[in-house]
Amino acid sequence: MECFSIDESGYTGFDLLNPDQRLQGATAVALGNDEAARLIREHFPKLQAPELKYRSLARRSSYRQPLLELQHAVLSQHKCVTYICDKRFLLLLMFLDYAAEPFYYERDLDFYKDGQNYALASLLYAVGPTLLGRAAFEGLLSAFQRAVKDKTPEALRALVTAARTLDWRKLPEALGPLALASPECLSAIATPGVSTDAAMVVLQSLITRMEVMAEGPYRVDHDQSKNLLTYHNLLQRYIDHQDEVEFKQTQITGIRFPLKLSSVTQIDSKISPAVQVADVMIGAAIDAANGLEGWRSPLLEPQAVMSLYADDQLIHLMPSIDFTEQKQFRQVGQAAKMIDYFVKHFGAKLS
Repeated sequence: MECFSIDESGYTGFDLLNPDQRLQGATAVALGNDEAARLIREHFPKLQAPELKYRSLARRSSYRQPLLELQHAVLSQHKCVTYICDKRFLLLLMFLDYAAEPFYYERDLDFYKDGQNYALASLLYAVGPTLLGRAAFEGLLSAFQRAVKDKTPEALRALVTAARTLDWRKLPEALGPLALASPECLSAIATPGVSTDAAMVVLQSLITRMEVMAEGPYRVDHDQSKNLLTYHNLLQRYIDHQDEVEFKQTQITGIRFPLKLSSVTQIDSKISPAVQVADVMIGAAIDAANGLEGWRSPLLEPQAVMSLYADDQLIHLMPSIDFTEQKQFRQVGQAAKMIDYFVKHFGAKLS
């Protein structure tokens, strides 16, 4: 059975505002451990470390060209996909999911039509700090993720207060429901299981692409981490779900049940060369994206890394204020129907 090995980077739990970890992502690669070990020996014949780690290798100038060559070999010869998201943008999408959309849903308005939630989140990302005041806007986002985590009356009241503190009437479509203490929105935020933890979003995004790449049933090996363990039962429910249904998310993405995915297993990366290669892939991609955004000095030349990827090998969730392009990209989507289905059958949203 085909196996995809996955590793993640940038995980910060429920806190998506961590200034030192602006991006989160993961790479899935269909690469057997024997082939992965061969590639490691070929490109790093003198390596003495017990396992391949991107950041440790990239700090040494003599390893930078071999790192690029390893990535080229993987991307040109094997099935591979990398997902990267801007965590602040994802938090804004979650904010609209729970602090705005339930208000519109109760009034029979499709908040997700043509991807307008993405457009509104992008607008908030671009102008929120300037239009609403940086400190007040940061306070709102911090209060939101705290309320989602704690789910206490005190945290919910603090969130409403934070919304009322800033000039919410400048963007009432996004901020009005919360400033008016919409009971639908407060109830959604307080729902058990609702979380700002991005791990499941990242993994689900990879699944949509692996489902296309896999010719038949496949399994996933994932580096040991608490975040995957948290979602193991939900993933197993996805795997076990046998209803035949398909949803289109964008012009190029969608999901169909039953999944081809048959199992997800945690594995120690020290004994899995394939997971180690996935570590290099996602480490280099996030390093390059940070460099392109000017958030951190990259260890490898960003354009050299990104030029290795074909269009269908890289998924990114980033804000865009090209609203016309975004509408065209998402107007075929069935977001509202898909969310209703996932909430009904799994008690969770698929982002």
